[in-house]
Amino acid sequence: MIDDIDFATRHYAFEGCFNFRDIGGYRGFEGRKVLWGRCFRAGRQERMTSLDLDVVRSLNITTQIDLRMSAEIEADGIGPLESQGVQYVNIPVIPEGGRDQLSQLSGDTGISGKRYLAYLSFGSESWLRMFEVFSDPASQPTLIHCTAGKDRTGVSIAFLLSVLGVDRSVIERDYLLTNEDTERQVEFIERATGFPEGMSYAAMLDAVGVPSTAMKDFLDGLESQWGGPIEYLRSIGISDDTMANVREAFLEER
Repeated sequence: MIDDIDFATRHYAFEGCFNFRDIGGYRGFEGRKVLWGRCFRAGRQERMTSLDLDVVRSLNITTQIDLRMSAEIEADGIGPLESQGVQYVNIPVIPEGGRDQLSQLSGDTGISGKRYLAYLSFGSESWLRMFEVFSDPASQPTLIHCTAGKDRTGVSIAFLLSVLGVDRSVIERDYLLTNEDTERQVEFIERATGFPEGMSYAAMLDAVGVPSTAMKDFLDGLESQWGGPIEYLRSIGISDDTMANVREAFLEER
């Protein structure tokens, strides 16, 4: 087993929120491990139950980074954390109207590493703001999420874990842990709203999961075009000092 990759170790099986997990425990820069309870990744939270909220309260989350577009937020709300005193920060990875542009850039509408790379075509502002938050110890513990907690969240966490010095193979396996929570999510959807017309249980499982090669292809693309994720982040203006501050905020002490 690679550095606490086990799903059960880091997953929170909330009743009304899915794909919520801790990214702690992975070995990073200078052999220091990512601190547990410092960064959580998740899907939307507005369906959380009172029991879920009791658990969330115990996590002492300070900052919620919401990667969704304003139309998504208007449709589903920001969730309950702000009412618990959590600072809310909206950093949309995809701008309004950007989904159509993504499909044109990547050549399809499905999840893929090529589609993830197309996120970068929208400019550097999102990543610059995100790492400004990451580099501030007062912003942790942090929750970062989108709607499903897999695509925009997956790319953001891949950048963060890369800066923290986590091995690429671990980053890819952490991304694939999303597929461990798909059955619960599909069963919830079936009970709550039913599946879209013509959508089978198997098709819904596939829709809420992630492809086995998407993160690998994304990281391969970063390597090919920029020399890797760190080099990409440097190219858009994220300094070595900022990265050092991120490591101090998220890694265990020397």
